Parts: sequence; structure tokens; C-alpha cells
Amino acid sequence: MLTRVTGLEPAIYGVTGRRDNQLRYTLKNTLGNYTIGIFLSTHVSVAILRKHAYTSAKKELSMQESILLFFLNIANPVLDVIGNIASLIGEQTIIIAIALYILYNNDKKKGFYIFSSVAIAVMTTNLLKSIVRSPRPFQVIDSIQGKRLATATGYSFPSGHTTTGASFYTALALAYKKRILTILCIILMSLVGLSRLYLGVHWPIDVLVGLIIGISFSLLFSHYLDALYDDEHIRMRFLCIMGVLFVSAALLLGVLLNFFSADEVAYTDLMKALSLGGGGYFGFVLENKKVHFSVNESRGKQILRYVLGLAGIFLIMGTKIIIPDSLYAIGAFLRYTLIGFWATGLFPFIGKSLHLFSDVQ
Repeated sequence: MLTRVTGLEPAIYGVTGRRDNQLRYTLKNTLGNYTIGIFLSTHVSVAILRKHAYTSAKKELSMQESILLFFLNIANPVLDVIGNIASLIGEQTIIIAIALYILYNNDKKKGFYIFSSVAIAVMTTNLLKSIVRSPRPFQVIDSIQGKRLATATGYSFPSGHTTTGASFYTALALAYKKRILTILCIILMSLVGLSRLYLGVHWPIDVLVGLIIGISFSLLFSHYLDALYDDEHIRMRFLCIMGVLFVSAALLLGVLLNFFSADEVAYTDLMKALSLGGGGYFGFVLENKKVHFSVNESRGKQILRYVLGLAGIFLIMGTKIIIPDSLYAIGAFLRYTLIGFWATGLFPFIGKSLHLFSDVQ
């Protein structure tokens, strides 16, 4: 028979309570020290990483700045002229003029491939610009004033001129596969990139990434667009989908820019690129449905339709002066959409009735 020893209970419970309290105290101190250790080590690690990232960024900026200062130190009036001309060969006026001649008078399939490669590459670059929003060198480095600033309309990264030039001249080289033309295209796209550094409107990393985007997109899409063009059903579906996507996105951006104070620097060039591409794709739809023109005509007729088509583009560009400032974004959307539509479809449609374009035999 067990006897309950009541006198010992308080002592036992007291000892046990003290031990529990000591255990809790020990655990509390241990966990507290452990937590503090983790906290301090984490903050030290973050501080080290931040310092390393800052140091790396500072070194990278210093290296890029050194390259830009090199071009600044060799600047002279003769190189200024060469730099401006080199930059011009990567701009929309020259690209459109060459692509239009190919489309009207040489090879419609090649014209379609070149148009699509450039449109998608430029849209991608402008999308990246709107996301990254990197300042240009002349906005960061006091000694660099920047030249040809009228063409430096968006953010810096990546270079739009370099992307345009790289995608266009890569596509041109791939379309014709001639050694001399390929060498010339490599030289021209390189000059475009170097000119943007010389003019002080882009960082070296902007130009490098612009080259990568332009060249890689033209290379990647070469086989795909070639096969796509040969299948009329797939081609028409592609044209319609791209036209709707590009124009819808451009219209949305135009509305946001005009009425909701969206960042003009970030989105204006993207809106223009989408408008031009979307209008161009809808123009191809019209040409495929209603025109089906042949590039084979007399030399005189080829020159006449090319000059008239180009004149129409310049005329549409000139309508900018009659658009009120309050509708600048919507006006730009309409203008660039109409330029694309005119070049690839509307003018051939009108020109067919004027006997400038004839059916494919």
C-alpha cells in the first residue's frame, strides 16, 4: 500500500519549478543569442553584398565612362560628320527607304522577312527601354554633352539605333547571302553602334545588347519567317494576329500617354514602333487579299512607284504639323499606323488601279 508523502511535494515541485525556469532561461538566452547572431550575420552579409555590388557597379561605370571619354577626347569636326552619317544609316528613314525598294521592286518575300525581323526586334528593345529606364551618358557625366540629341528620345538601355541597324543589316545579309553584301552589312551595323558611343548618347552596354538583340532576332526568325511566308494560310493568320496585337497595344499606349500622364520617355517610342509594325502587318493582309502584285515591271514603272510610295510616306510624316499638341500621342499612333499600312498595302492597292502594279502571272 503506497503512502502519499505530502511534506515532500512542495520541495519536489519547487526544485522542479526552479529547474524549469533555469531551463527556460537557458533556452531563451541560447535562442536569443542565436537569433541575434543570425540577425547580425545576415546584416553583415547583406552589407558585404551591397558593398560588392556597389563596387562592381562603380567599376563597370568607370570602365564604360572611360570608353566614352576616349571618344570624347578624339572628337573633331570631321569625325562629327562621320558620326552623324553613321547614326543616320541606322535610323527609320534610311531603313524604310531600302526596305520599300526591296518590297516593291525586288522580292516581296525578302521584304516581308526584313520588315518582320526589324519590327519585332525594335519592339523588344523599346519594351526593355520602358522597363529598365536607364539614363543616357550625357545625363550622368557632366563632361559629355551629347550630339544629335534629337534622335535620343527614349531611355538609354538598349540602343534603339543599334538594334534597328543590326536587325536590318543582318536580315539583309541573310536574305541575299552574298559575301560582299555581308561584309558591307557587318561594317554598317558596327558603324551605327560606334556612332552612338561617339555621339555620347549611349553607354557601351546599350550598344552591345542592341547588337545582340538585332543580330539574334534576324538569325532566329530567318528560317521560321521563310517557311511561314510559303504557306498562305499560316501567313495570313500570322499577319492578322500580329496586326491586332501591335495596333491594340499601340492604341492603349497612345490613350495612356495622351489622357493619363504615362511616362512619355518610356512609352512614346514603343507606341510608335508598335503602330508602324501593326499598320505594316495589316497592309500585308490587304496586299495578300486584294493586290498580289508582281515585282517584275519595266525599270521606269519600278522607279515611279517607288518614288510615289516614298513620297506618300514623307507626306504622312509631315501631317505631324497639323496635329494639335493636346493629341500628340493619338496623332503619332495614327500617323505611324498609316505609314505602315500605306507602305505595305494601301499604296499597292491604289497603285494597281493606276497600272503601277500588276498581278503576279
